[in-house]
Amino acid sequence: MTGQPGRTGRGGGQAGAGDLLALVRTGRATTRGALQQATGLSRATVGQRLDRLFRAGWLREGAGGPVDSPLGGRPSITLEFDDAHAVVLTADLDTRHARAAVLSLTGEILAEHSGTLAVEDGPDAVLGELGGWFAELLEKAGHRADEVCGIGLAVPGPVDSETGRVIQPPIMPGWDGYDIRSRLSRAFTERTGAAPVPVLVDNDANLMAYGEQRTGYRDCSAFVLVKVSTGIGAGVVVGGEIFRGVDGGAGDIGHIRVGSEALCRCGSHGCLAAVASGGAVARRLAETGVPAASGSDVRDLLDAGHPGAAALAREAGRQVGDVLATVVTLLNPGVLMIAGDLAGTSFLTGVRELLYQRALPRSTARLDVVTSRLGDRAGLVGAGAMVVEHLYAPARVEERLLALGV
Repeated sequence: MTGQPGRTGRGGGQAGAGDLLALVRTGRATTRGALQQATGLSRATVGQRLDRLFRAGWLREGAGGPVDSPLGGRPSITLEFDDAHAVVLTADLDTRHARAAVLSLTGEILAEHSGTLAVEDGPDAVLGELGGWFAELLEKAGHRADEVCGIGLAVPGPVDSETGRVIQPPIMPGWDGYDIRSRLSRAFTERTGAAPVPVLVDNDANLMAYGEQRTGYRDCSAFVLVKVSTGIGAGVVVGGEIFRGVDGGAGDIGHIRVGSEALCRCGSHGCLAAVASGGAVARRLAETGVPAASGSDVRDLLDAGHPGAAALAREAGRQVGDVLATVVTLLNPGVLMIAGDLAGTSFLTGVRELLYQRALPRSTARLDVVTSRLGDRAGLVGAGAMVVEHLYAPARVEERLLALGV
């Protein structure tokens, strides 16, 4: 008997090995019988395609499931995605600091490191340094370099997702149009001796939003995260996918004009980031004699209960909340998450004051305004999820299986 056309196959064709893996990974079908029912494939065809996934080391058998038949019989063997066959490397760049990690394929952080790394030093130096961090982290995590299946990088600027290059980034001098993927892949190979692996790059707010939505708000169909640190940016996840716009510029709310004459780092006057970012608050504090040069300095002052920092953070929150009233009205999200250096009580209070005052009640009736759950790890987790979803997408699975010879 030949298999019927697979109901989950791409382009109306039969479901391939990648489609079966997707069903198992998402929990929609975790037994051979369930896969037959979901795809319309014959038992033999399902068995052949699963065999390829087993030989690649991507699937394993779990415990027996319940017996579905009223006549009894042996329990069905469940199938599980084997997350132990590879690891992912990720890094999250800020203007003056960076974090890097080794993650499992299910998003567990196995080892991590943070330290000073200034984007103004340029992409060649920064990405070369990350290669060294990755080599040390793999040793710390007890994994070989040849176990790495991909690298994900979060950067504080707009990214063209097709090329992985940043496009006219306001706070990343020297990075515009730079081939980040090739340089980081080369740095990894130079420092570990391993073969090149795929490198994916996206905006930091996008990946923070993706990490937070996937780990804590999977049922939220419209999710917005606003990162307020040295600059201001937003990540939007709609229907479980990052919304990037036509060339990666979606969510760049820090450069919406708000009627001020303050000079922004992008060269324009009156941008939201020029008056309400962590950098802007730091400058205002410095003008009063308080030592502060960046958003992270403001965060330290807020953690210490500094009254002047708290007052300015609340004022900045009101300015951001005024802009977010329009964002909420346009996107109608279920969750609005505030993250970054200023994401504390004072700033959140200011956001809520103006947001609920300016937005229509219809837009906020089912809105949850919250702060980050993952904190500084959100970008790392989101970058790891981006790599895994890319490498284990059905079409990519078929390509990789063929490359492995299975």
